[in-house]
Amino acid sequence: MENNLSTKKIFKFNMSIYYQSTIIYFVVFTIYVIVRGEFIEDSFKLLVKDPIIYFFVIVVLVSLAILLYNLKKNKTLEIDDSSFAFNSSGKIKKYNIDEIKKISISKKRERFNNRAFRLIRIYTKNRKRPIIIRPYDYENKNELIKTFYELKEKLNKN
Repeated sequence: MENNLSTKKIFKFNMSIYYQSTIIYFVVFTIYVIVRGEFIEDSFKLLVKDPIIYFFVIVVLVSLAILLYNLKKNKTLEIDDSSFAFNSSGKIKKYNIDEIKKISISKKRERFNNRAFRLIRIYTKNRKRPIIIRPYDYENKNELIKTFYELKEKLNKN
């Protein structure tokens, strides 16, 4: 495996779960309103006294607020040959490669075939607890895992 970390790699936070949940909640709300509503003389009358409609409105609004909040945060993980950094709405937490003691990458297991459970643990000299990264949370997760394997190999050589 050759070491090609010389360029800066940027991994964006995967927002698809937020998009999907917002769309699903809105569709369910719309279907409920259509089924529960009444059609009277070519006009649509909504039952305003139905508490389930209020519940659906709250769920859709909370889901939309969470989506907008995460879009505003614009989380990324930036990795180059001397450091890696977590970037979130302009706030950057940077860790140098010199600070890393060990990188542990969980393996695929036959019983737990779901990739969402894979973790990358980064043990540093300055922190008691490891930095935990879930590759599933980022776009291009296979490239992220490959990059951390390269980084781990680079650490083992030093």
